[in-house]
Amino acid sequence: MLRDERNDAAANDSRLRHDCAYTIRCSPRTTSAGAAPHAAPPEKPSVLLQRLDRYILKMATIAAIVLLIGLTSVIWVTQALREVDLITGKGQTVLIFFTVTLLSLPALIAGIAPVALFMATLYTLNRLNSDSELIVMNAAGVAPHRITRPFIVLTIAVSLLVGWMTLSVMPTGFRMLRDLITLIRADFVANVVKEGQFVALDSGVTFHYRERSGDALVGIFMQDRRDPNQPSIYIAERGRTVDVDGNSFLMLEKGTIQRETKNTDTSSIISFERYALNLSALSGDTTGGAGEGDGDKAVYKPRERSTWQLLNQDPNETYYKFQAGRFRAELHNRLSAPLYPMAFMLIAFACIGEARTTRQGRAFAIQSAILIVAATRIGAYMAWTASVRSPLAAAMLYILPVAAIVVSTAVILYGQTVRPLLARAAAPLLLPFSALSARFRRA
Repeated sequence: MLRDERNDAAANDSRLRHDCAYTIRCSPRTTSAGAAPHAAPPEKPSVLLQRLDRYILKMATIAAIVLLIGLTSVIWVTQALREVDLITGKGQTVLIFFTVTLLSLPALIAGIAPVALFMATLYTLNRLNSDSELIVMNAAGVAPHRITRPFIVLTIAVSLLVGWMTLSVMPTGFRMLRDLITLIRADFVANVVKEGQFVALDSGVTFHYRERSGDALVGIFMQDRRDPNQPSIYIAERGRTVDVDGNSFLMLEKGTIQRETKNTDTSSIISFERYALNLSALSGDTTGGAGEGDGDKAVYKPRERSTWQLLNQDPNETYYKFQAGRFRAELHNRLSAPLYPMAFMLIAFACIGEARTTRQGRAFAIQSAILIVAATRIGAYMAWTASVRSPLAAAMLYILPVAAIVVSTAVILYGQTVRPLLARAAAPLLLPFSALSARFRRA
């Protein structure tokens, strides 16, 4: 009885392959005038391949969109929970809360979109293989690299999205977020901070005033320890917040600035009658001159500047002289970002693009794809951080995705020749993982 069931299954599979091969190869039309009508004429191979492309593209696109929305929503919620202090501690409205959290969405989308595309590619190929559609396509004469066409179309769209986000939308969002936080901080200092309390305006910045007299704050004390090598203390008899040309300032009257340089064990005290402290300079660190010493002009970090500004940076700017490495790293990170969607998609296709009949081999191929993508992403992050100090490291931001694209394309086109070579080269690296997997199976 079991043998009969196997024979029936083999017959059905053979009939399915025969029908698909017949359809794609397009048998000639045999109807004639006056004769009884035959079956509907088969479509042209090009039309059938276009229909196949649309079917795969639709499946992959829906999966990519669902994954992108789902992953972005989860991470956005976790980040939004960190900003609840805007309402509970800094007296801001729900609208300001959502504005601050939504301005971080472009950065999330730019980082998650390549991963969502990779996962969608794995899902689509695995589903096609599970439903025996990849087997039927191969039996019908459709080459494996021919199936990449709908994935390439989707990848180009994702790359354009990532490029638009990283080159234009993301820096604009960060700049708007910086300006909005400055306004929030000015409102917080002027209206929310209570008399006699010590509050943190930012990481490393502590603010205090003794009492309020009309619209002025009396007995101001502020400690700035963002630069541990040069902490500063501001003491003033009076002060008030003012807006000048879109910048928020804390105008201090009759006070002193105490600075200590720990590397040389020296300190200085500067007395003033009036001093304008730029509140926008209190965002982030002060390393390299991005603090109040830059005057009444807000100094924007590299990620808050447009790509055009990074390409045409003034070499005489004080902040740039101290932070040239960060400008270089930010620029190359933006320019290389659109390469990673193509690299991730081709890695997924190179690993599981061929039809497989065993679940064990399929699972190992998916695990290999995940490990390769993770290693590529980690390597890119290490290259990005290293490029702050080394111009040569910036080249790795381009070499990693390009190498992944070239190797994956070679595997897709010349798999029978390239796969054994890669397997022998990767065997020493995969040996610890294989031993660990075998140990877990025994447990």
